[in-house]
Amino acid sequence: MSYIASIENIDSPALLVYADKVKENIAKAVRMIGDVNRLRPHVKTSKIAEVNQLLLDAGVTKFKCATIAEAEMLGIIDAPDVLLAYQPFGPKIDRFIAVMNAYPATRFSCLVDNEKSATDLSAKAIENGIVIPVFIDLNVGMNRTGIKPEHATALALSIKEMKGIQLAGLHAYDGHINDKEVPVRQQRADAVYDAVTQVYATIAPAFDHALIKVVGGSPTFPLHLLRADVECSPGTFVFWDWNYKHGLPDEPFDYAALVLTRVVSIIDATTICTDLGHKSVAAENPLPRVHFLNAPEVTPVGQSEEHLVLRVPDSSKYAIGDAFYGVPLHICPTVALYERAHVIEDGKKVGEWRVIARDRSINY
Repeated sequence: MSYIASIENIDSPALLVYADKVKENIAKAVRMIGDVNRLRPHVKTSKIAEVNQLLLDAGVTKFKCATIAEAEMLGIIDAPDVLLAYQPFGPKIDRFIAVMNAYPATRFSCLVDNEKSATDLSAKAIENGIVIPVFIDLNVGMNRTGIKPEHATALALSIKEMKGIQLAGLHAYDGHINDKEVPVRQQRADAVYDAVTQVYATIAPAFDHALIKVVGGSPTFPLHLLRADVECSPGTFVFWDWNYKHGLPDEPFDYAALVLTRVVSIIDATTICTDLGHKSVAAENPLPRVHFLNAPEVTPVGQSEEHLVLRVPDSSKYAIGDAFYGVPLHICPTVALYERAHVIEDGKKVGEWRVIARDRSINY
C-alpha cells in the first residue's frame, strides 16, 4: 500500500490516507459486530469529515467524540446520533448547546460523573429550553474520569429529579485493558462488563425508558461485541497503527494511514536525518515512534521539532530526498498534527481531506 506514483508532488512530512484501506477496515468492523446499530465509532482518530462519511455510507448511525469540534464535524455531515464522551463544564456547556442548536438533525448527548456537573448542565439546558440526554461515565479502572460504580446509583436518581437533562444510559471506557494475551484481556473485560451490568440492574427499574450501555474501545472491541446489550466504541480501527497491529494480533485491521518523510541530511557513515520531527508524529512515547515499511533496517536514535535522526547500516545506500513511508506507533495524535491528509487510491493521490476537527473550534 505504500508506494505512490508521482510522490515528488507531495511535500513532506505528510499524512497519507489510503481510502480503500479505510473502507476495508470499516467493512471488517461492521462484519465483526453483525448489527451495525451496536457500533458507535469514536472519531478522535480520524478527525476527518470524509472518513466519517464513509462510516455513514457503511450504515453507521451512532458516533462518539471527545471534543466540541469533533461533535460539530459530525453535525456538519448530519450524523444521526453523537455522544460527546466528555463532561462539558464552564464555556464548554455553552459551546455544546450552540452546536446542538445549530445542527438539529443530530441527536447530541454527553457524559456526566458528578452531581455538580449535572446541575450546571441542567440549569443551562433549562435556560435554553432544551433537554440534553446524558450518560453516566463510570470509572471502571481507567482512573481518568468517571464515578466509581458503587456511587453511580445515587447520581442516577439525582439526575432523574433534574429538569433539562435526561439519563440516556451508562458509559464505560476501559482503555487500560490492552493485554496482548486474549484470555487475560477477556477476563479483565468481563470484569468491566459485570460492573456495568450491576449498576444497570440497580438503576434501570427507576426509569420508564430503556437505558443504553456504551462500553469499550479498540482493544476490547472483539470481546464486548459478543454482548448483545451493549454498544461498542472502537476508534483506531479506521486507520490502525503499529502499537495495535503488534499488540493486538487477534484484530484484523490493516494500516490505512501513513506518514511520509524524506532524507534531508547524510550525517556520517551510519547516520542520516529525515524531516519527521516532533511536530509530525506523536511524540508521547519513547523512540521508536514510527516504523518505516520500506526501510525496516533504520533505527530512530534522536528527534527534535523538525528532525528525526536515524541509525543505518550504511549511509551510502541513501540519498537526499529518499522517501520513507512510516507507520506511527500511535496514529490518533499523529493525525491531529496535520492540517490535511493526502488521499491515496490505487497508488495515486486523488485529492486532499481537511483534518477539520484538529482545530479547537470550527464555528462554535
